[in-house]
Amino acid sequence: MQAQTQPQPHGAPKVPQPGQTSTLVTTTTTTTTVAKTITNTRPTPSNLKKDVPPSINTTNIDTLLVATDQNERIVEPPENVQEKIAFIFNNLSQSNMTQKVEELKETVKEEVMPWVSQYLVMKRVSIEPNFHSLYSNFLDTLKNPEFVKMVLTETYRNIKVLLTSDKAAANFSDRSLLKNLGHWLGMNTLAKNKPILYTDLELKSLLLEAYVKGQQELLYVVPFVAKVLESSLRSMVFRPQNPWTMAIMNVLAELHQEHDHTLNLKFEIEVLCKNLSLDINDLKPGNLLKEKDKLKNLEEQLFAPKKEAKPPEELLPVSSTGDFVPFAPPSTPAATTTPCTTTGPPTPQFSYHDINVYALAGLSPHININANIPLLQAHPQLKQCVRQSVERAVQELVHPVVDRSIKIAMTTCEQIIRKDFALDSEESRMRVAAHHMMRNLTAGMAMITCREPLLMSIATNLKNNFAAGLRAPTPQQREMMEEAAARIAQDNCELACCFIQKTAVEKAGPEMDKRLATEFELRKHARQEGRRYCDPVVLTYQAERMPEQIRLKVGGVDPKQLAVYEEFARNVPGFLPSNDLSQPTGFLAQPMKQQAWATDDVAQIYDKCMADLEQHLHAIPPALAMNPLTQALRSLLEAVALARNSRDGIAALGLLQKAVEGLLDATSGADADLLLRYRECHLLVLKALQDGRAYGPQWCNKQITRCLIECRDEYKYNVEAVELLIRNHLVNMQQYDLHLAQSMENGMHYMAVAFAMQLVKLLLVDERSVSHVTEADLFHTIESLMRICAHSRANAPEGLPQLMDVVRSNYEAMIDRAHGGPNFMMHSGISQASEYDDPPGLREKAEYLLREWVNLYHSAAAGRDSTKAFSAFVGQMHQQGILKTDDLITRFFRLCTEMCVEISYRAQAEQQHNPAASAAIIRAKCYHNLDAFVRLIALLVKHSGEATNTVTKIKLLNKVLGIVVGVLIQDHDVRQTEFQQLPYHRIFIMLLLELNAPEHVLETINFQTLTAFCNTFHILRPTKAPGFVYAWLELISHRIFIARMLAHTPQQKGWPMYAQLLIDLFKYLAPFLRNVELNKPMQILYKGTLRVLLVLLHDFPEFLCDYHYGFCDVIPPNCIQLRNLILSAFPRNMRLPDPFTPNLKVDMLSEINIAPRILTNFTGVMPSQFKKDLDSYLKTRSPVTFLSELRSNLQVSNEPGNRYNIQLINALVLYVGTHIHNNLTASMSNITHSAHMDIFQNLAVDLDTEGRYLFLNAIANQLRYPNSHTHYFSCTMLYLFAEANTEAIQEQITRVLLERLIVNRPHPWGLLITFIELIKNPAFKFWSHDFVHCAPEIEKLFQSVAQCCMGQKQAQQVMEGTGAS
Repeated sequence: MQAQTQPQPHGAPKVPQPGQTSTLVTTTTTTTTVAKTITNTRPTPSNLKKDVPPSINTTNIDTLLVATDQNERIVEPPENVQEKIAFIFNNLSQSNMTQKVEELKETVKEEVMPWVSQYLVMKRVSIEPNFHSLYSNFLDTLKNPEFVKMVLTETYRNIKVLLTSDKAAANFSDRSLLKNLGHWLGMNTLAKNKPILYTDLELKSLLLEAYVKGQQELLYVVPFVAKVLESSLRSMVFRPQNPWTMAIMNVLAELHQEHDHTLNLKFEIEVLCKNLSLDINDLKPGNLLKEKDKLKNLEEQLFAPKKEAKPPEELLPVSSTGDFVPFAPPSTPAATTTPCTTTGPPTPQFSYHDINVYALAGLSPHININANIPLLQAHPQLKQCVRQSVERAVQELVHPVVDRSIKIAMTTCEQIIRKDFALDSEESRMRVAAHHMMRNLTAGMAMITCREPLLMSIATNLKNNFAAGLRAPTPQQREMMEEAAARIAQDNCELACCFIQKTAVEKAGPEMDKRLATEFELRKHARQEGRRYCDPVVLTYQAERMPEQIRLKVGGVDPKQLAVYEEFARNVPGFLPSNDLSQPTGFLAQPMKQQAWATDDVAQIYDKCMADLEQHLHAIPPALAMNPLTQALRSLLEAVALARNSRDGIAALGLLQKAVEGLLDATSGADADLLLRYRECHLLVLKALQDGRAYGPQWCNKQITRCLIECRDEYKYNVEAVELLIRNHLVNMQQYDLHLAQSMENGMHYMAVAFAMQLVKLLLVDERSVSHVTEADLFHTIESLMRICAHSRANAPEGLPQLMDVVRSNYEAMIDRAHGGPNFMMHSGISQASEYDDPPGLREKAEYLLREWVNLYHSAAAGRDSTKAFSAFVGQMHQQGILKTDDLITRFFRLCTEMCVEISYRAQAEQQHNPAASAAIIRAKCYHNLDAFVRLIALLVKHSGEATNTVTKIKLLNKVLGIVVGVLIQDHDVRQTEFQQLPYHRIFIMLLLELNAPEHVLETINFQTLTAFCNTFHILRPTKAPGFVYAWLELISHRIFIARMLAHTPQQKGWPMYAQLLIDLFKYLAPFLRNVELNKPMQILYKGTLRVLLVLLHDFPEFLCDYHYGFCDVIPPNCIQLRNLILSAFPRNMRLPDPFTPNLKVDMLSEINIAPRILTNFTGVMPSQFKKDLDSYLKTRSPVTFLSELRSNLQVSNEPGNRYNIQLINALVLYVGTHIHNNLTASMSNITHSAHMDIFQNLAVDLDTEGRYLFLNAIANQLRYPNSHTHYFSCTMLYLFAEANTEAIQEQITRVLLERLIVNRPHPWGLLITFIELIKNPAFKFWSHDFVHCAPEIEKLFQSVAQCCMGQKQAQQVMEGTGAS
């Protein structure tokens, strides 16, 4: 095919967008057979991928294909022409538009144009929103009004198909298609000043009709209408305030006011208003939604909801004549061979607990595919159609069947329970009985409702998928398809039926609780008042009307009656009978308070949890007793009691779900104290379930994450609740991260994007609340956000570019984040470190292999660098199957790391028990295993892949480092103060030394190796793993690491990464240093930091010079000596002039006009508008408000405890300084009366004492070695002193300079020359100021400093001379 050889032009739709795999599979399959309408063609190369199974996120056009009208006989072009048309559209771009239009005119005859219009709308426009403008331009260039009319007709036809489709199953694909077609319709009508005619589509009525039909319809219609109206902005006619547009906007505003609509509907309306530059509060909502008569008489444009009285066959759009089967010819009845006449319920195959109904994926483990079916023997690739077909059948039926079953069973069950338990005072017994009966009736009802439609639907789906898979089946193949579909449907119908039944049953329990809530409350209330409950009306009726044999007695239900409910519990229709030992005969007849089981650990945990909850409930003020949150807490307490009584996994899961949903459902509008208590109670329950003696963290976190992923959109995006769960270690971050990344749908799902942004900011940027979460935990989410940001630069969600800049500055100093690249491998390694579902026997194998390797490593015959031992060992690894898959290798490394760490902990525990044991011997014991393990890693890295293939080696290294990091973080979180650094420090340091050995193979990958270690250390930075901080500092200050990073790596490529690690260290120290909270451990860390800086100052001063700004930015203002160390650095090739030289002419020095190199992006912290105004002011001194607003701009701080945005002050000072330097050379004469000095003088005068101190500090940070910045800022400081309008400013300038001089050396050169000039030059009249003589000790201090700076004689002359004058 030509498509394979031709180069792809820029902008062609064929390039797959990230996250759109399934869409492209549909797109690039140039055409799909639609019941004689569009014929089949060969696939383009990209269609050779495996079919992607349908999921909630895939956009497929099945609904459009199925509904294509077969009565319209559209003329089809021959197969080769179809291929050419597909090729034209595949390679279309703005640059080749005219050429492709000509090609189409040559290729396609007039009579085939309807087919092209159908292909364009159905196969391109509906699933490729990114290329709408391209296709619209194509229509304009084609200049064929008839074809445009055809395209519009086809657009309307497809919109109507989607509007009238079944909306009971929340079909996400259909909603996406409808939104895309809405966007296309608006672009080709409103944007081109053409109206949408009433006869084609009535948008206002459509909204009203959707409102009447309900929530599901609104989810289709509101986003569709919003997409259509978006284009009105580009219209001269229909832009707002056009009456037609505003009438629709007012209906949307009225919908927005409704309280019971979901957040994402309201969000869609708000986004539309923003796009149209309208304020939603300015719209004039009417009362259309309240005019019931008008609403009743609307002309129907949406499919009318099915009536419940219809027989079950009508629940599915499946016809026995084959009308809805797109792949079968009309002459062949589609379901003739489907055996739909089952004679009665078959024997149950599954027990109730076998099937997991939390997601459709729960079906796959149980799907039965008979190996003897001829079709599957001939075409084994068709097996993958089975799961899709069964899942789809279930997805279509599950909602209508569940709702119908519950509705019918509920009424019956409620009446009977109320009657039987009217005189029973135990609400717990009443509830359990109600649940069992409801479970039984709902399951039975669901079974008889869904069995037949399921059988037909599975068979139909299978035949459709088989036909698609075989392309053009022969009559013989059709026969085999019929037979296979019937057989597979029969084999799996029971499974699908059980899935729907169990879904219904799980939903029925909570519904029943709601119905009987009043009954339960009455009984509890009576107990609190110290009386036994009974219904007096029923009691009278029973005593007077009922014969003795069947009369209800006060105090409980007769055991014979209870036996019926026990039977309900054991035999759920459609499932195998239960052998639940927690339900012995007569279990309901026993008093619920006297437990029938021994009080084991689980019971104790539940009891403690109940006691704590009761304590919380008692503490709630009576005024809040009827608050919904208080009632929810009572309900939670009952759920705990129920779980305690039944003590099975199902009850625990129900409790867990209730606790998670309760947390997500709570909003911050309630009473603050009550909300705090409410959240604490829910966490209490989840922590109890997470207890190792109950269900353990692994099971618990998995289930909580599943709840978060699967709960309804209305409260899925409660960022406070999710952050709370993450902070308390209750979420499986790897799983949640993947889900969050997918749910954003490449930026199409606004709510998910906004939520992800908030979460990333909370967890990674603010870095205050959740110290154990690293960027590895949200790797995929950050990836997706960065992609969304890059693809939608112009209209990216508000705040996203800034957030991504911050994230990038934190993490991207390290390395690219390419999928499958080294960094990706590291993050996947960290994620996999918390996976425990190892295959059986793997741990024993790993233990055996590790022991073998340690022995080989220490044996005399190991050979040089253990090479002989390694050759023998690789054979053993092959033998044990460890090297078969990447997953097994990963698990092997994780298990080995855990075992080595465990051995270290055991050895160190020995020392505690036996203090006489030598620390050196204990360490040697630990190193015995650790060093062997490190050598194994190093050898595997060296020898993996081809000798020249560096990629494999680096990926493996990153994966291993990721695993060690993951194990460390988990260990750190679990053990907390018991955490030991030793084993991890040893692994990292020995691996660093092993991989920096002077060998050719290691030298070729040295930079990538160092990058991997930098990434590792950055992820383990002290704010994330404070327990590892000493080892961490030792690692980053190791002589080999520093030398490799700062000296040996060419082109200074290691510098930005090493600078980031130092910033990580300063950020951790900052809060302690700021508050001068230096306890013993922090003092040790601070001394260590000073020593590292002294080494850098001595050996790599240029590094400190280039990055001084970034370091000073994160060091607190009161850390004077730490900052002096950095600012004293000067290039080694420079000889500093002695600042004490008499009459030193600074402006004559050769270096003074050279600008220093600053490698930190200091403008990144400036808000874009602020920077625009600043640039404008520096050029033209406008806007005039800039100076008056400057102080308030600098006071917007996100840091706790800081009134000013220190980073912004630092950036402003340096930016203004560098700006003037680019325009003129600094001297006292030409820096005055400029816009630059206006800004500085305004700050000096306008800021309060704290702000001015921070501003002057920012200037003093630029007083370094001789360079143009030092000169300019020295002149600025002196000018501000001379021109100050109050002595307070002069005193503060003196204080800033002096406090930097009275600490121990070194002192920056620029600081010394500025201070000497200030005290020496009579123009400044320094010695005549009051603050110099305000107290004897201060005066003495100034004299002492002056003598140090100028010598005793000169100082005396200056002081006396100035004093005399």
